[in-house]
Amino acid sequence: MTQLPPDWRITRFDEVADSALGKMLDKGVVRGHAHVPYLRNVNVQWGRVDLGSVLTMELADDERQRFAVEDGDLLVCEGGEIGRAAIWRGNGQYMAYQKALHRIRSRGLVDPLFLRYMFEHYATNGMLKRHSTGSTIAHLPQQKLKVLPVPLPPMPEQRRIVDILEDHLSRLDAANAYVDAGKRRLQASHRAILSSLIPDSTAYPAWWKLATVGEAGLVELGRQRHPDWHSGPNMRPYMRVANVFEDEIRVDDLKEMHWPDDTFARFRLRPGDVLLNEGQSPELLGRPALYAGAPAEVAFTNSLIRFQAREGVLPEFALLVFRRHMHARRFMRESRITTNIAHLSAKRLKEVEFPIPPLEDQRSLIVRAKEMLENNDRLRDSIKRVEVQNTALRRALLTAAFSGRLTGRVSDLDRVEELAAAEAAS
Repeated sequence: MTQLPPDWRITRFDEVADSALGKMLDKGVVRGHAHVPYLRNVNVQWGRVDLGSVLTMELADDERQRFAVEDGDLLVCEGGEIGRAAIWRGNGQYMAYQKALHRIRSRGLVDPLFLRYMFEHYATNGMLKRHSTGSTIAHLPQQKLKVLPVPLPPMPEQRRIVDILEDHLSRLDAANAYVDAGKRRLQASHRAILSSLIPDSTAYPAWWKLATVGEAGLVELGRQRHPDWHSGPNMRPYMRVANVFEDEIRVDDLKEMHWPDDTFARFRLRPGDVLLNEGQSPELLGRPALYAGAPAEVAFTNSLIRFQAREGVLPEFALLVFRRHMHARRFMRESRITTNIAHLSAKRLKEVEFPIPPLEDQRSLIVRAKEMLENNDRLRDSIKRVEVQNTALRRALLTAAFSGRLTGRVSDLDRVEELAAAEAAS
């Protein structure tokens, strides 16, 4: 840690606060006890408790006090986005909590709000990751929580830091609200542009041919993955959902597997292939991108569907149609949903309507789409830059706060901007 002011000290978490995990659920076991509301991981968001989806569980009378949350308790996520924290303000209503949460109570040496922001600071600077366990889903067990270092200024200083921090963060939150509104307007504009270029099938011009996806091109699901093919003599790269975004293929995370006999030749991508996500969150189902030939010698798995345009259909036009269908939620109507993931089968995709204008109309629409969407892309890039800047400023504010460099003076802003610039450059 950075050198702290002389009246600060570093202590262990368990020296300033008591912590306990909540009730482990007895799934499928009915004991006949009264049901009580309880908080889960999903209810605890950064700085707020979301009561929009509160479940109930059985709890014996002698457990009610043990697993109760009281006004002023700090709740911290034990798994998933570890450290996500909020203070419970219950106004006297009874609420329990489950094992996915730590309940933290100050021993009087530390302000709960100071701890809440410390957890956010540690979530962004890597401290919690270094104390976590688990390779797939991160966890912050009790024994790791208890040894977390806590920078501890005197209590009046803690409260002053929280006041200064919240003043600055409220301005960033307001800026982020404007950014979010801009993103929503941009998304609506994006959808409107695509719908104006490719209207609903009932409004196709009379000279356009109304066909189906299966009539417009060859539709094929990729090769299924299997544990036996994780290694072998013919290892080749493949694309999956994580590589295919809207009008963008990302190849920085290609995986490889063994392709026996002539299977690679069958599933090898060719320039002009359009790839669509077979499984996705419902609103992104069918997310498409055009493979232009790079990288060469790459195949695709069954998390993707390949469309190869027939004669009379330009691949770039097919991409435009699929982008329109995705944003118009057309693919959602053909989906089946399993555990919150929507799936689009090749069979159902083949039956979706597909317009085929004359080739000169297709070329004109491709050019118009490029011109109109490029303006949106520039705005999107500007919004991303603001988001990155705001994130860096928030992290810098937290760094300054927990290193004793947030004083409330005008010079704080210069110091925070220097920290944000250093982070952006690293």
